[in-house]
Amino acid sequence: MTRRHYTLTEVLVELPDLTREQLESYVSHGVVLPVQSAGGPLFRELDIARLQLVVDLSEGYHLDDEALSLVLSLVDQLHGLRGDMRAILDAVAREPVETRARLKTAIREVRIVTRS
Repeated sequence: MTRRHYTLTEVLVELPDLTREQLESYVSHGVVLPVQSAGGPLFRELDIARLQLVVDLSEGYHLDDEALSLVLSLVDQLHGLRGDMRAILDAVAREPVETRARLKTAIREVRIVTRS
């Protein structure tokens, strides 16, 4: 599977609500981290999705830079936690049935205590 990379110009075509100045600002502030090449920055599919989110949040909800930074930080944390949870679930799935049953019971008990 080959990964698609977008030039700065292609990003602006993909995201018509994003201006060149905004894109350059987001790059300089680390909102997206394009791959540097001899021909200039190259953006991944992930960068495109993140930029679309930024455009949606800043235009749809009129978030200022500080609020936008906070939301992106929370999104990044959530993404990291989902990855951690996936790894934990994969590790648990490799355990014997008895261990999985014990863990399931323990998780239920902990959830009941934390809800109280």
